Amino acid sequence: MRLGKDLTGKQIISITDGRFLGNVKDIYVNQDLYWMTGIYVGSEGLLKRKHLLIPREQVAVFGIDAILVKNADVVVSLDEYDEAESWLRLDKLRGRDVDTPGGTKVGSIGDIIVGTEGHITGFTLGKVYVEGPIAEKATIPREGLIDTGAVDGVMTIDLPKVEALYKQPDKAAESEDA
Repeated sequence: MRLGKDLTGKQIISITDGRFLGNVKDIYVNQDLYWMTGIYVGSEGLLKRKHLLIPREQVAVFGIDAILVKNADVVVSLDEYDEAESWLRLDKLRGRDVDTPGGTKVGSIGDIIVGTEGHITGFTLGKVYVEGPIAEKATIPREGLIDTGAVDGVMTIDLPKVEALYKQPDKAAESEDA
């Protein structure tokens, strides 16, 4: 498990010819916040700005020092990749408020916790407004999420469920590994 910010800045290298393709500027996640869907490489062009990305399925290895991709031709424009229109950049997710169905403010998103295959296992909190297990861990497991905040910009969690998840030994160890 690693944080999304740990991937930012890493070199991107093609495994077929060892070519350096750039550095990770940001990462994309799907709207449901289940998967990391791509890597934002940056943009090019003065008048017609093109945002460049690498789809997740083109990544061979998320290494410690670099990200290895299948070949040098994996970088595509956001306009060329229709699915990417629904993706969310991590930069836009950071700072998103988190509350309960009753409206109690829990905190705000600081980062995502990414599993080895690119699935999102939870979220770190940049700010915490509650006490208890969430304040101690400053994380929220993905299973506790009710609403991603795609419509109103505020994520909603099931607070009792999250607290119950933290009482399970495997969830506590999982969040501490992040």
